[in-house]
Amino acid sequence: MKKPTEAASNHDDLELMSTAELLAGINQEDQTVASAVQKEIPAIECFLQEALPRMKEGGRLFYIGAGTSGRLGVVDASECPPTFGVDHGVVVGLIAGGDQAIRKAVEFAEDDTEQGWKDLIIHKLSSKDILVGIAASGGTPYVLGAIESANKIGMLTAGISCNPNSKLSQKASHPITPVVGPEFVTGSTRMKSGTAQKLVLNMISTALMIQLGHVKGNRMVDMQLSNNKLVDRGTRMVCEQLNISSEKGKALLLKHGSVRSAIEAFKSEN
Repeated sequence: MKKPTEAASNHDDLELMSTAELLAGINQEDQTVASAVQKEIPAIECFLQEALPRMKEGGRLFYIGAGTSGRLGVVDASECPPTFGVDHGVVVGLIAGGDQAIRKAVEFAEDDTEQGWKDLIIHKLSSKDILVGIAASGGTPYVLGAIESANKIGMLTAGISCNPNSKLSQKASHPITPVVGPEFVTGSTRMKSGTAQKLVLNMISTALMIQLGHVKGNRMVDMQLSNNKLVDRGTRMVCEQLNISSEKGKALLLKHGSVRSAIEAFKSEN
């Protein structure tokens, strides 16, 4: 039986379609992704219930993948420091071929069974750490080797793939398998499969960061003030919480470096 990620598209003669037909077809397929991810919520919840205590004890979250899957992990990890104010080492994304592979594919990098673990052990791992393998096919050697080695030292492991009963699903302690079916362009897993993986990663990192205390109400109170937009957003949050002027709110924010610190400082002084 052919793997869903390799199955023939539900659409044919793509080169004969108009622009409107292409866009409608892609969108039609994309609408199946959210429901596929929804079915995996119990699996994601089960994984997070084990991941959270480890992170509270100082464990770190690692993503590892190749190609599109690896890039998605790097993107999610890189967004955690500015969004939630955590150190860059708390959530780490690794991609086969190294950082250069983020922009340009490195040939055959994903086929090395040992390199994934070599890339990981540089980070001085412990059994408190967590590894999420990301591979649409569920068969990427770079990812599988890393998952196997992580299991051996007691790390918590999860595997995000889009093929049921894949090697990754079998090796990871927590398989997460949103089966999205055939891609619009046959085998192009950068499309629906990639979208599904990103949705799962959003759930994992966001839920963990909220439960680790980096969100208050629905606000990113620990976000880094890395540009004017975020300074303006932070100023509004401070002003709303403290009922003070924009000028005073901005001054407090810039003095203390984060929304949380600004609010706490103001309350302690008043």
